[in-house]
Amino acid sequence: MSEIGTPQAGDDRAMDTDVVALLVRQHGDIRNLFDEVEASTGEERRNAFRRLVRLLAVHETAEEEVVHPFARRALPGGEKVVEDRLAEERAAKELLAALDDLDTDDPKFMPQLMKLRTDVQEHARAEERYEFTHIRRSTDVTNLVAMAKAVKAAEAMAPTRPHPGVESGAANMALGPVAALMDRTRDAVREAMGKDG
Repeated sequence: MSEIGTPQAGDDRAMDTDVVALLVRQHGDIRNLFDEVEASTGEERRNAFRRLVRLLAVHETAEEEVVHPFARRALPGGEKVVEDRLAEERAAKELLAALDDLDTDDPKFMPQLMKLRTDVQEHARAEERYEFTHIRRSTDVTNLVAMAKAVKAAEAMAPTRPHPGVESGAANMALGPVAALMDRTRDAVREAMGKDG
């Protein structure tokens, strides 16, 4: 079993000091994790999917807390740009939660995963085109660094596995692991940015 090498959120030691570079790299990591889930089976697929869920949850929550508020304020038409991204994110979260309730060996899993992958990739392209390039043009290095620190804090604070010790599907479903992971990430970002939850 060779490890393909896609980092788990928070495991990488990349020196991303610019929030745009950091988020674009995470988009690449997300694509690689989709590849890993598709190419593997059994326990390897389950592990790759857990890492994908974690990175998606951390990434989207950090964007909601760091990138979108800045885009609303600083970009021309920022309110509309952010509302469009949030609608895409809501749809992806619903699909992700439904996938999280399935076993990775379930025949419904791969078709839903492919739908999620398409949605996530379209969303990432829209973010890069309508938000990220404008953010880099709209602020200075100090703000880009501060936003990157908040995103990296979210990566570091989020647990590797949602609800350690609660591996049964029924217990995970009852606890809502995707939503709980997003809540913990939101708290970590707000703490890093010096905001009260």
